Amino acid sequence: MASARTNPLDAIDTLMSQATVALVSRRYFECERLCVEALELAFRKGDFAQMARILMPLQESRRFKRHLAVDSGNVFVIDTQAPMPGDLKPGLYLIQPPRVGLDGRLLRETCDRSEIPAVIVVREPTTRLGQCPLVSLGPVTTRARVSPPMVRVPPAKKPGAKKMTKKAIKDAEGAQTSVIVEEEASVARPPSIAWMLAAGEALGDAAIADVDPAKTSETRVEELYLRLQANSDHEKLHQALADVCMEAARDLARGVARKRPRLVEDKLDELDAEEGGDVDGDGDGGGDDERETPEPDAVIDD
Repeated sequence: MASARTNPLDAIDTLMSQATVALVSRRYFECERLCVEALELAFRKGDFAQMARILMPLQESRRFKRHLAVDSGNVFVIDTQAPMPGDLKPGLYLIQPPRVGLDGRLLRETCDRSEIPAVIVVREPTTRLGQCPLVSLGPVTTRARVSPPMVRVPPAKKPGAKKMTKKAIKDAEGAQTSVIVEEEASVARPPSIAWMLAAGEALGDAAIADVDPAKTSETRVEELYLRLQANSDHEKLHQALADVCMEAARDLARGVARKRPRLVEDKLDELDAEEGGDVDGDGDGGGDDERETPEPDAVIDD
């Protein structure tokens, strides 16, 4: 795998060549890892056009992973101890109280390391108005609210009912309809696949809506890039970031955008202040563009 210590442009080209081979060979987890590394390199260099190109195969690899999870037909509810890596299966996982958002992020990382296709949604305690809060953790925390999942249960048996003949039971069953009830947080019934996918869509939509369209293209690239790390299953978020990257590339060509993202520049300024000198020797207090910069801490409100 290419290293960030080499020429970043050469490293990105190498990573993406490997990612293309992995995608064609249906090694979706490998393709995703390569694209994520290349995207980080491009982000640090402020190469917005390259970021836009990387996002397409990244989105494709994640789409196939999601399809594999859905095709398994498995939906799991985790409200006690998270399963061990050896017990994980492909499917959709709902993390609910007393488990918190950090548990969902850790489970996602475990599934990716084990190459287990999984869609993971974290819900918080139901509000007084009956809404279901959702949360996803990353460099920036995303929250959304949706209607609670619904489950179908058989109609309750009426007290004092007389014993029925087999024919009467068969006729009654043909006429009965299921009763829809709201699932309480304490009930570990799995929600539908449709609800799980809709919950993920709601989080991704909220991440996009959190970014002010009036901000500069460079700032929007930063903010969408950070939110994508917490909402990796959302296709429209990939597309929104790619669109803003192309806008930022055009602005950079016109001299409107800065050369590198503010987040990276601020981090390098912090390193400069700690080390008591100009890290990259360019007089701006920032570090070398190719220097590896620590990622911002996750915002954990749980």
